[in-house]
Order: sequence, then C-alpha cells, then structure tokens
Amino acid sequence: MNKKIVIALMLSLALVYLAGCKKKEQQPVPKASAMPQGLGALPQEQAVPQGHQMMSGGKLQVVVPANVKGKWSSVKFLIEDREAKKAQEYTVKLNSEWKIPGSNLKVTVGEFLPDFTMDGSKITSGSGELNNPAVGIKVTDGDKQIFPAQGKQWGWLWARKELQSIHPFEHPKYNIILKEPMKKG
Repeated sequence: MNKKIVIALMLSLALVYLAGCKKKEQQPVPKASAMPQGLGALPQEQAVPQGHQMMSGGKLQVVVPANVKGKWSSVKFLIEDREAKKAQEYTVKLNSEWKIPGSNLKVTVGEFLPDFTMDGSKITSGSGELNNPAVGIKVTDGDKQIFPAQGKQWGWLWARKELQSIHPFEHPKYNIILKEPMKKG
C-alpha cells in the first residue's frame, strides 16, 4: 500500500475516534446522589428510596405481596425528644393512628414492607426477608400534615441506619426512628 494512503487512513480513523470521544464528553453526566457508603450494590430504586414521590406526578400504589401480608403486626419506633435529650421506645400497630405523648403530633402508621422496592408507580416488598425494612407514615401537627409534604400519600422510614437520613421526618423537637418490626403472633 502507498505510504500516503496508510497515513491518510490512520488520520481518518484518529479523527473519527476523537470525534466520538468529544461527543461523549459533551453529554451531560447524571450526578450521583449523596448516598451513605455501602449502598453501591443496591439497585437504584432501593439505593435512593423515594417512597412518597413519583416522577409522573401521580399517586403511588403500595402493594403488600401475599407472602408478606399478615406476617407483621406492629413496628417499634424510637421517639427522640431533642429538647429533653431523652428517647422513648413505643410499639405501634400497623394501619393505626397514635399520638406522641406530650405533643400535638399524631402519627398514622401504614404498611410495613420488609424488603422495600419501588418500580415506577408501585411500592412493594421484593421478598419477605428483612433486606430493606420500611414503614409508611403520615404525621400531623393538629390538623396540618407535616410529613410527608402536603399532597404526598406516605413518607417512609427505614430501619437500616444507612438509609435513615434519606427523606427523614424533620421536626424541631421530635425525631421518629423506625427501630424494628414486630411479627404477628
């Protein structure tokens, strides 16, 4: 082959390669969420749970699978009083309402999911194992819903410490932490 043709061919290939690299550099790169260490192995819908949000703007459907339904009766919450610097443990039945003693805060406890997953508009449990335990709650102060944000169906609390800071219940005096679920019977 002629030396000039080989050089022209190599330059052409180099230009095509560089043009392809330039395109990749110009594409926006999704920003990584601020996530606790050790969550890299979880699927995205579990790594950053958004149990009370949905991209399409509709309501999320909570589906408790048959292999989970009826196995859990209640959950244990740890209620921290930041002002008194005290914490108290309470056991609350699923699908019930409960008032935090000494406050105007009422907690509505929804479903417990031992292996929280979210797929599009559906929140469910991927298994009956305690892989990613979460409970849906609503908190009102008097008549005003303060968790989750107005218009959202449920806020979710996770038992795994590395997930407790994702969409947490925020209040100047009280903190609500999901400690553990209680099996039925």
